[in-house]
Amino acid sequence: MVKGAADRALSIGLVSLGHFVPALPFFLILPAPDMAALPYIVASTVIHWGYYFFLIAAYKNSDLSVAYPIARGAAPVLIALGATIWPGEILSLMAWGGIIGVSCGVAILVVSRATGAVTKALFPAFITALMVAAYSIVDGIGVRVSGAPLSYITWLFTAEICVTLFVLMPRRALIRQNGVKQFLTGFSGGVLSSLSYALAVFAQTLAPLALVAAIRETSVILAALIGVIWFKERPVLMRICAACVVAFGVILIALS
Repeated sequence: MVKGAADRALSIGLVSLGHFVPALPFFLILPAPDMAALPYIVASTVIHWGYYFFLIAAYKNSDLSVAYPIARGAAPVLIALGATIWPGEILSLMAWGGIIGVSCGVAILVVSRATGAVTKALFPAFITALMVAAYSIVDGIGVRVSGAPLSYITWLFTAEICVTLFVLMPRRALIRQNGVKQFLTGFSGGVLSSLSYALAVFAQTLAPLALVAAIRETSVILAALIGVIWFKERPVLMRICAACVVAFGVILIALS
């Protein structure tokens, strides 16, 4: 959705609105999370700003099926490394085998598109992966210390109002010009992505961070297929092959 939007910042703003609106009623009725979780909520919100910025930059300079697998496919590797250092979660040999698989899949994708445009997109895409790893680890620890996972998730999405206002307020005329269809597309995408991430954050209270991230990032397969089918991106074989290798690595991590 962000890739195909004429104004990608507007699309991000509508997605953020889709995060905020469903969370607001729960914010009003649920008890507050433990105050120890507030620094994590603030840190995650700030990191998400960086994530949005570099995601837009990556999509601006590259195809969806290149930028997305780098940004999202490399994240489990970074989360696994980061979680080993901070929460001290030790992975098995099978998990590390999965990490190598993910890295190889990303390498295949990058090599298959070794052009100037793709090379230009590598930096923002990889920084996006770092942002994903950072907010995943921060939220994984934050939700555990909050004492109330649903309250933590609610406060996290309510904080998205900062992004919503910053992006949408200067673009009010553009929103009116684009009409209801684009508004609903961006907003509904935000609602769906908020549900997806809410489940992921809650799952981090039940399983190691890297395993949750690995299962979540199976979406790289769908992204590569969307890039090929919807946006007519080429070459087809190498992109699908790379996505499958990434998926194999993710499966190994999940099974470890």
